[in-house]
Amino acid sequence: MATRTFHKGNYKKLCNHLTELDHGLRQIILAHGHPPMFSREPSFETMVHIILEQQVSLASAKAALVKLKEKIGEVTPEKILLLSDQELRSCYFSRQKTVYARCLATAIINGELDLQSLDKESDEEIRVQLKKIKGIGDWTVDIFLMMALNRTDCFPTGDIALINSIKHIKQLPKQTTKEEILLIAEQWKPNRTLAAYILWWDYIKKRNMKW
Repeated sequence: MATRTFHKGNYKKLCNHLTELDHGLRQIILAHGHPPMFSREPSFETMVHIILEQQVSLASAKAALVKLKEKIGEVTPEKILLLSDQELRSCYFSRQKTVYARCLATAIINGELDLQSLDKESDEEIRVQLKKIKGIGDWTVDIFLMMALNRTDCFPTGDIALINSIKHIKQLPKQTTKEEILLIAEQWKPNRTLAAYILWWDYIKKRNMKW
């Protein structure tokens, strides 16, 4: 089965299709306009950036990435492995994220993972490959699929901002489970990534956040 992706040519059309299906999503776009594509390069740097974003604010992760780039320039596996614990700590890497970044770098250098070839694989095949790396779970895979590979049908239930946004838009009780939210998201298949982007956009705009 061919993988489905979004791009500049079809992005707004896919978003608009969702607004025809869902009143809540339509109201978000009427209020804030279409969300940006949030695109990133399918690179090692992007994977490190996503690891840095795990369980912290976008601003904190961005500050760590900027600090790292100030120190080493282009972010490559080889350069990451040359840095000491103290040097990575000075770039705001936690102990765990230091381990995760090194495991990712080692897997790439050893040929266990080829990021450049992932775009040829299915979403599930990519998930299996990436989750072999210590520190990479479903949320990290989802963000890479969505932002770096532009896959159309990801819905990261491990993302707190996304879950809070859908609860607000759908007026769901706080105790609503992720399984119940996935059932709601079924109506947006095969474009759940675009629905997530719209929901994120509402979350960002209502809080005047930088992204």
